[in-house]
This record gives sequence, C-alpha cells and structure tokens, in this order.
Amino acid sequence: MTTPTRVLVLNSGSSSVKYQLLDMRDDSRLAQGLVERIGEASSRLVHTPLQGGAKRETTGPIADHAAALKAVAAELAADGLGLDSPELAAIGHRVVHGGLRFTAPTVIDDEVLAEIERLVPVAPLHNPANLVGIRTAMAMRPDLPQVAVFDTAFHTTMPESAARYAIDVETADAHRIRRYGFHGTSHAYVSRETARLLGKEPEEVNVIVLHLGNGASASAVRGGRCVDTSMGLTPLEGLVMGTRSGDIDPAVTFHLKRVAGMDEDEVDVLLNKKSGLVGLCGDNDMREIRRRIDEGDERAALAFDIYVHRLKKYIGAYYAVLGRVDAVAFTAGVGENAAPVREAAIAGLEELGLAVDADLNSVRSDEARVISPVYARVAVAVVPTDEELEIARQSHALVQSSASSNE
Repeated sequence: MTTPTRVLVLNSGSSSVKYQLLDMRDDSRLAQGLVERIGEASSRLVHTPLQGGAKRETTGPIADHAAALKAVAAELAADGLGLDSPELAAIGHRVVHGGLRFTAPTVIDDEVLAEIERLVPVAPLHNPANLVGIRTAMAMRPDLPQVAVFDTAFHTTMPESAARYAIDVETADAHRIRRYGFHGTSHAYVSRETARLLGKEPEEVNVIVLHLGNGASASAVRGGRCVDTSMGLTPLEGLVMGTRSGDIDPAVTFHLKRVAGMDEDEVDVLLNKKSGLVGLCGDNDMREIRRRIDEGDERAALAFDIYVHRLKKYIGAYYAVLGRVDAVAFTAGVGENAAPVREAAIAGLEELGLAVDADLNSVRSDEARVISPVYARVAVAVVPTDEELEIARQSHALVQSSASSNE
C-alpha cells in the first residue's frame, strides 16, 4: 500500500479561506487558491492548478465556510486532486492562538477544539474563524487526520523573563496575560532557512528575524529556539505596522477615554485599524509611501522614518538579548520586496558588524540570498517566507510519526 504524501493546508479567516495542496515527497505544490467575501452575494473563488492547467475564477454567493470548502473540494476534484484521494495524508490548519498548552503541531480532537475555543478571548478575530474551518473540514473528512499548527507555538520557548509582563502575577495568571507572540510559523521557517543559507545547522546560529508585512513582528532566535519576540498578548504590540500602532504607552488608552470620550471599542479600532502607517500618512502600502516620498511628501517621509526607527530599536534590542548575532533576516511582503526599508533599517549599524551592499540589495528575486558585503561580520539576508510549506511539513511529520508509533 502506498503511503499518502499529500497535505491540504487551510488558512480560514473570518470571511475567507486560503488553501494549498502540497506533495511532501518533494515539497511541490499541486494547487492553490483563495475563497473571499464568504457570506456575500459577490463571493469569489480563484483556483490555480500548479501542475498544468489554467487559473479558474468563479463569482457568486457562497453562504458560509462549509459551502466554501465544498467549492474548494470541487475545484480540486476537477484536477483529479479531490479530498477523497487516498494520497491525502492530512489537512493542516493554521491556528493563530494556541496559548501555552500547544507548543507543537497537534492532531485535532474534541479536547483540542475545546481548548482553541477557550482561547477565543485572547484571539477574538482569528480563533473563531480557524475553528469554523477546522470543524467544516472534519465534517467533510472525519476519517482523515486534521492537524493544528499554531502561530504561537514557536514562541513558547521564550524564558519567563521575556514572556511575562511586569504586572501583578495573580492577575496576569488569572487572565492569561503574557507575551505569546505571533507569526511563529514564519519565524520558525525563516530562521531555519537562514541557517541553511549560511551553510550551518539551526542549532549553530543566532538570528534576528524581521517579518515585515501589513502585520509585522521581530524575533530573537538562539540556536533554533525563540528567546524573545515583539508581538505580545495580541498582535498589536511591537513594530509599526500597516494599520496597527505597535508599542505605545498604555496610558494613551486611559487618556483617550478621559479626554476624547472614546470607549473601549473605539480605542480598539483606532489602535488596530487606524494607526501605524495608515494613521501616520493615510497609506499602508510601502510602495505608495515610497512613491510619495520621491515626490517630496513630508507626511509619507515621516511615516517611513518612524517605521524604520522602531525597526532599528528592535534590531539593537535583540542584538543585546542574543549577545552574538550571525544574521539578520528580512521576510514577508515588505521585508522581501522593499529594498529602501532594508537599507534604512541597517544604515548606521556598522559598529555592530551590519552592512548592506547596495547592488545586492537592489536585486529582485524569489530566492533566499545574502545582501551584505563579504566583509560584514553579520550576514544580512532576504529569506522569502513559506508558511504553507511549514504547516504542511509539520503536519506530515506529525502524521508519519503517529503512524510509526502505532505500528
């Protein structure tokens, strides 16, 4: 009997489902797609077979996540890749918050579902949508292993000195208040790929990973284990982001209540959706911000400078935490594509052994690469992230391990 090698990766949002089907024999992608605007009359499904065949797009009402996954299954079946295939080994689910309990990929059962639900108060935007996707997939293939891969898991290795906030311990423990961190799947993948790029094992290198997308986070990784990260109880803390403020004096929230008369929901919307780059200059697209800077726009220039200033602070802080740094790795949409951000973030850090080669930095590529000059003591790298591949790898490895232990 042939051992199943395919993994379907699902990332369920509140009104969307992103998916990829991968073959773990060679990490190849067989298909990928996106269902968006679920629950609306103008729902849209874009499906791309990656082993030949044209992209297909359909529009029309998709009532809920169950209907969305049935539509995804139909598209896969049309390519001979249906969910009933005996070659499908598992379905891997991105789950944003796993708290302290889930430190590794986990086969989902009723107890796991209950714990993910208990964590909804600390991930109210993400965990409910993740749960809908999981339950829908379980109903469609109850016989198939469903694996949860948690955004927070990679950060559970942080020491208490990094993970705890300096507030009353009893209050913090009663309400699960601590730094959890997010984007962990990306930080895990990129830190390992950076080690590979340097020709070393993950256990041999210390890496500062800068995941810079619309959401942005930094991590300090010592020997393959996270020892600090910028996001906290929620994804709001840390770097300046597209629409999130990042680090801010907590008393700002009290001030806005007292002086501006804003309630909790209004402050929440302000800090999560109307702050960051969009709050500073009205744009959260770094390409547009750079265009405006080139035209002499002072608000865009200030937004860029604030963004870079915060990046530098975290690079310096994590350099101090690690003591020795072998590489700084840029990843995600801005990190991989915005050469001016990389250049500005590293500029002036020569005494720390950091430098960027202008010619290498200007190259556009989908490949992992070093952009620092040969004389630099610390490598600066661009390492494209691949969270779907990481989820597939972790899911497949867990299912294989479970099968072996049951033999």
